[in-house]
Amino acid sequence: MDLDGGGSKRIFNRLGGPAQPDPNKNQKVCYHWRAGKCNRHPCPYLHRELPAPPSHGLNGTASSKRQHGFAANTDGPSGPRGRGPNNFSGGGGGASNTWGRSGGGGGGNRVFVRKMDKVCNYWVQGNCSYGDRCKFLHSWSTGDCVSLLTTLEGHQNVVSGIALPSGSDKLYTGSKDETVRVWDCQSGQCLGVINLGGEVGCMISEGPWVFVGIPNAVKAWNTQANSEMSLSGPVGQVYSMVVGNDLLFAGTQDGSILAWKFNTVTNCFEPAASLNGHTLAVVSLVVGANRLYSGSMDHSIRVWNLENLQCIQTLTEHTSVVMSVLCWDQFLLSSSLDQKLKIWAATQTGNLEVTYTHEEDHPLLTLCGMHDSEAKPVLLCACNDNTVRLYDLPSFSERGKIFSKQEIRAIQVGPGGLFFTGDGTGQVRVWKWLAESVATA
Repeated sequence: MDLDGGGSKRIFNRLGGPAQPDPNKNQKVCYHWRAGKCNRHPCPYLHRELPAPPSHGLNGTASSKRQHGFAANTDGPSGPRGRGPNNFSGGGGGASNTWGRSGGGGGGNRVFVRKMDKVCNYWVQGNCSYGDRCKFLHSWSTGDCVSLLTTLEGHQNVVSGIALPSGSDKLYTGSKDETVRVWDCQSGQCLGVINLGGEVGCMISEGPWVFVGIPNAVKAWNTQANSEMSLSGPVGQVYSMVVGNDLLFAGTQDGSILAWKFNTVTNCFEPAASLNGHTLAVVSLVVGANRLYSGSMDHSIRVWNLENLQCIQTLTEHTSVVMSVLCWDQFLLSSSLDQKLKIWAATQTGNLEVTYTHEEDHPLLTLCGMHDSEAKPVLLCACNDNTVRLYDLPSFSERGKIFSKQEIRAIQVGPGGLFFTGDGTGQVRVWKWLAESVATA
């Protein structure tokens, strides 16, 4: 039995502490330091964690965390590119239900050693004194699978749309500050600001065209012909748009979906149809498998036949606003403010039914699908806790997270592993998927 009080010191030494600890220092980790807000100088408690016993992985070595740095954009968001959700096909999902099962074609389980899931406010301001000892993140992402290339500053409100028209070396971003900004893809410089006189509710591109949804109208710009036109008909804000079957569809605030067709003779867009059925605003649209899918504030998803523009099914399993719909292979993905992401598959009768439900701790805002550097399908899922989750599909194994100062409301895929995020502060960030050999080094 130790009567001299040295037993605790020997235990601390076995944990990896110094051979002769400071006798004036209490060998206890400061609670306030752990919370990142100790203001006692000097503090009688430790401002570091007691080392844990060494743990060995499968390779017998300790894991390391690669720090993110800025890299030059050698690809540039130009040239051929996919059409985002409309062109997002999976790698072997098949009709069998493997959603949420680890190892099901999505890279298996991944375990990352990481700090608290919060970006250090002092690091953001450039004056964190703890350095590597800080319990909070000194990075805008975790998971070592993506790298932040640059940040585009200029918008004064939420970025609600990002577009990359084909054949152009320009990036277009729209915001609720009632402007569209045009960026040079090589230099990252803002080339111009277009004042629209109304909040941008959404923005898409199709070929050389850029379409911008604003209150009571859709602005259409041909970036090759340098022409502009305004499409009238919407009532209230235009929240969503998509192109399918040579038609431009726009979801509006009054619950209707308007369609226009381009007339090559008159060189203008002419009204083609109005799809009615939703009782509240249509905030998400996607086209796939000769169907138009619409998500609404009325908590429902409607399925429309693209040939006759008739509603053939109404999906009512969500209990709040359906913020985003996405087609992946033969599946439909939908996310909602009810904190659920649902996977739908067609039955033998042709109707869609839920085959898997993924739950988050926060309401879901927007979905985007792309492929990583090894052509594996990845889901980008923005939540209202200012993060974007990166998931392998179909296993839903988490690859990492992207953090932001405010909610990310716009995600757009570019060429060469690039993608773009726009948040509530008005910032647009450019990201790039890292090669697997680099990410696991």
